[in-house]
Amino acid sequence: MTQYRLNLFIQHEHAKRLDELAAKKGVSKSSIVAAALASWLSPDAGDQREAAIAKRLDRLSRQAERLERDQNIQIETLALFVRYFLTVSTPVPEAHQDAARAQGKARFEQFVEQLGRHLLRGRSLVRDVVEELHPDPMRMDDAAALAEAHERTAERAS
Repeated sequence: MTQYRLNLFIQHEHAKRLDELAAKKGVSKSSIVAAALASWLSPDAGDQREAAIAKRLDRLSRQAERLERDQNIQIETLALFVRYFLTVSTPVPEAHQDAARAQGKARFEQFVEQLGRHLLRGRSLVRDVVEELHPDPMRMDDAAALAEAHERTAERAS
């Protein structure tokens, strides 16, 4: 195949990125420019871009469907819990309602504080429960080593 020499002017930033890409990939700048030009001039280039975009959109759609499914599970779980709680809870006698409201308010504030701490940790309650029920021996060893190191640090500071 016959090759033609061209002298082109490109922006400094593009030249810099071309140099970096050629060095990173270990190929010539000419081969990169030739591949880019072939892609640009190819009648299938638009179809390839469209296929790539469609593939990404499909992946995003599946992720959105999983999020929706998970959200529905969470909503149903909460609704079932509330229904169960309201079914098994005994009514509070009229004489004790003020005390019950005060205790409920205090418990709710405590709940919100615990929720805030839990969210700051960035952990999942479900994951924590699973790890409590089925502890990983390797992680337990890591946790024990971490606790020992923390104790040694505290002893040195004393």
